[in-house]
Amino acid sequence: MAKPPIDGDILGIGFLTDFAPRFKALLVYMEHRYYGKSRPFGTMEEVLKDEDTRGYFNSEQAIADYAELLLHIKEKYSAQNSPIIVIGGSYGGMLASWFRMKYPHIALGALASSAPILYFDNITPQNGYYSIVSKDFKEASKSCYRTIRKSWSIIDKIASRKNGLSYLSRKFKTCSHLNDSFELKDYLDTTYAKVAQYNNPPSYPVTVVCGGIDGAPKGSHILDRIFAGIVAHQGNQSCYNTSNIPDETSLGWEWQTCSEMVMPIGRGKKDTMFFSSPFNLDDFIDDCKSKYGVSPRPHWITTYYGGHDIKLILHKFASNIIFSNGLRDPYSSAGVLKNISHSLQAVYTRNGSHCLDILSAKPTDPEWLTMQRNTEVEIIEGWITKYHADLNALKHGKKP
Repeated sequence: MAKPPIDGDILGIGFLTDFAPRFKALLVYMEHRYYGKSRPFGTMEEVLKDEDTRGYFNSEQAIADYAELLLHIKEKYSAQNSPIIVIGGSYGGMLASWFRMKYPHIALGALASSAPILYFDNITPQNGYYSIVSKDFKEASKSCYRTIRKSWSIIDKIASRKNGLSYLSRKFKTCSHLNDSFELKDYLDTTYAKVAQYNNPPSYPVTVVCGGIDGAPKGSHILDRIFAGIVAHQGNQSCYNTSNIPDETSLGWEWQTCSEMVMPIGRGKKDTMFFSSPFNLDDFIDDCKSKYGVSPRPHWITTYYGGHDIKLILHKFASNIIFSNGLRDPYSSAGVLKNISHSLQAVYTRNGSHCLDILSAKPTDPEWLTMQRNTEVEIIEGWITKYHADLNALKHGKKP
């Protein structure tokens, strides 16, 4: 369950292929409507311009599709008594947990990896995401952290001078001339966030970036050190593309954030290593109206799926969900990090990153990652064992 095209997921989400033989499982990969090849109304651009069809492009419709598909497969393969476990990561992890809550008669359980289900309706502080990015860098190298923190004002200062943008374009070897200082800052912001989010072993990209920054020749200008970090991460290229041209998946997600998935991610002046960029709902509404002519629904996700007082509410009616996280993942700031009940369990690792647990196992995996995966498998095995025991009891006229 995810928003990108499923072609890459089949190879990338190795947790499924690694453990399917153990469960003698049939693997079903379900592509979210309007993403990848699941586009009944033309290209993404055509869909987003059509007011009559884009309204069907939402999470509620997507999980309803999954329900229909899974019931069809059960019937086709005469597998009425075969339990279903839904698995997803990131947005797909949110969908997996919501699917189990909305369709408990179809899915026996869910593994929701790196699912930030609490980043809605101001449940999580705005700066949760960027606070963890900053923490990741500070733990890797305090001097690297300080260098990045100081760099933003220097970029603005140079950009404000005559020919300043030309100077910065040369300094960072940009593929095209910078339009303003924000273009460069946004490029760096995105790079730092991405390497923190996917700070996977054994390379640990945050350490690579900081190694470049800290390893610059003594006395180097602060921006030369910043650029050295980019080169260490991306390699020595003829130029570096700072232009942000969204692909079809990004365009679709922009629509979803404007229509339902309103995640107020931002930061203040001095609460992270980044420049100030608070989330302003009024500005966000204006931007969405300008793009699509619609107003966002900032309270819809918590209205439809819940979120407030989650421990109290889910304890009453939900079951069989694993919320897995790595605490180095910025999105873990909005994840479920404590057990809610004996069957609503939080499985996390201190050094894990975004969706790391559902990727393919490697010989270089640290012991803590292997243990996390094994814990998840053991929990799922427990669900299935109990299901079959209950089913057997019912067949013999006993109470499960």
